[in-house]
Amino acid sequence: MGVHLEKWWAQFLEASDRFDAAYLVEGLSDLVGPYIKAPLLRREVKIAADNVVRHLERPASAERAEQAREAADRLVRTLERIEERSTGSAISTDEAAIVCLALRGEYAAAAAAAEPLVGAQKLQRLFVTALRLERFDIPMALRLLDGGQTPHEAVRSGHLLGKYSWWPSWLLRIVTERALAGTLDEETIVALDKCAYAELTPIQAALARKLLSGNEALLDTAAQRLIGLGETAAAARLRQGDIGAVAVAARLSSL
Repeated sequence: MGVHLEKWWAQFLEASDRFDAAYLVEGLSDLVGPYIKAPLLRREVKIAADNVVRHLERPASAERAEQAREAADRLVRTLERIEERSTGSAISTDEAAIVCLALRGEYAAAAAAAEPLVGAQKLQRLFVTALRLERFDIPMALRLLDGGQTPHEAVRSGHLLGKYSWWPSWLLRIVTERALAGTLDEETIVALDKCAYAELTPIQAALARKLLSGNEALLDTAAQRLIGLGETAAAARLRQGDIGAVAVAARLSSL
């Protein structure tokens, strides 16, 4: 997979109204900092990042805001001086410039610039954690991102899986499979929620998983069984693809 564009990283910022900018700036600085070869420049980058993080942690503080602005401006001036004297200089400002982007609040641009340096996985974990979403399945979101899903898709599925983590293991397995396949949406979750309240034996749960896999022959057999038991309405719903009828079919078909 190639480097992700800035607009790809921007999807994380749109996914949460509780995005922890302080955590992101600190984390990005820690990831990029070791790649800054010049010790004095690396130290100044660290000082600027620390001041900005302190401000982001307490944005109402005028004193911290001023300290953050001064430190960030000082770093920019330092980079400009190095660039002006760059003839024959072995000092690279590229890595420090990445942190400067983050200090200015350009988080998506900073991530896009940092990815070739530190790799996508570390940055993805940083952004996903910075979302600060409640009942959010971070490992699943990261797994989906590694599988090629967009931040929007991965965060949505991770949020849904975290919200319904109390579901029985057989149903969580199905939801996970659908999330990885990119077919998990709100409508499916609502339907599966009906199955979550059904108390199924291991045999019934296995049958439910097979029915949810879309096996047409098995669905037809289960529908015929329901009709034989007098459950014609449930049989019709099952044939129409009603996920909510699966638990009923599994429970009655295995009797």
